[in-house]
Amino acid sequence: MSIKPIVYHIPVCPFSQRLEILLALRGQQGAVEFRVVDITKPRSPELLAKTRGTTSLPILETTDGRIIKESLVILRYLDEALEGRMLRREDPIQHAVESMLIAREGSFTTAGYLFVMNQKREQRDQFEGRLLSIYREINDFLINHSSKGPYLFESFGLSEAVFTPMLKRFWFLEYYENFELPGSAEYDRVRDWIDACVEHDATNQVTKEEVVKLYYDYALGAGNGALVEGRNVSSFTFSPHWHDRPWPPRDKYAGSATDTALGLDV
Repeated sequence: MSIKPIVYHIPVCPFSQRLEILLALRGQQGAVEFRVVDITKPRSPELLAKTRGTTSLPILETTDGRIIKESLVILRYLDEALEGRMLRREDPIQHAVESMLIAREGSFTTAGYLFVMNQKREQRDQFEGRLLSIYREINDFLINHSSKGPYLFESFGLSEAVFTPMLKRFWFLEYYENFELPGSAEYDRVRDWIDACVEHDATNQVTKEEVVKLYYDYALGAGNGALVEGRNVSSFTFSPHWHDRPWPPRDKYAGSATDTALGLDV
């Protein structure tokens, strides 16, 4: 058995970054062993045996061999299992408030990913409108429960650890959809929250360049390492390293660039 929990993950995965942020905030980056999984290849029989056939990541294997799935479950497990003060709020009411905000993450994430994966230019405004409506809802929630900010409470907490990886992944919307929050007052509070979250020192596991390059295939409607029609290499490939590739074209609706143009076939 391992002497520490093992997390099987994809390095750029936002659900895995939640765990990395938690560990950084708790000052216990070495408390968990991370093992990288290449999603451009079939899962190994050993890993599938651990997950009982499911392929979603991350998963955590405890020191006695038990498997924990779902990133929010893993996040809360680690927060409770690690030594020291938990990230979650100790006050029951405050924990209820942060949990209510966390409950909005699913629809937020779905709206952003459906937006970037949309392939019909004429439907772009529809997807943008849905995402903006969720931003307004979060803006109202933050004003109602924490008007001063920038965080939900006085410091970066559990809800910020949940949302920040998504806020950073939505850099792909800035790049491929020219998306930005409007300058109107109905987004002021959530804008301050976003800026504080993405600039926090504990959240620097990924860069905008990395997100944009690796998620290019998502912008073409192909997620989770799937191949775009006419291409032979996924943008999620480990080699060539994303550092060594050119920035992808921004016009996602014009069709896919070639593997050669993307620097993927060297």
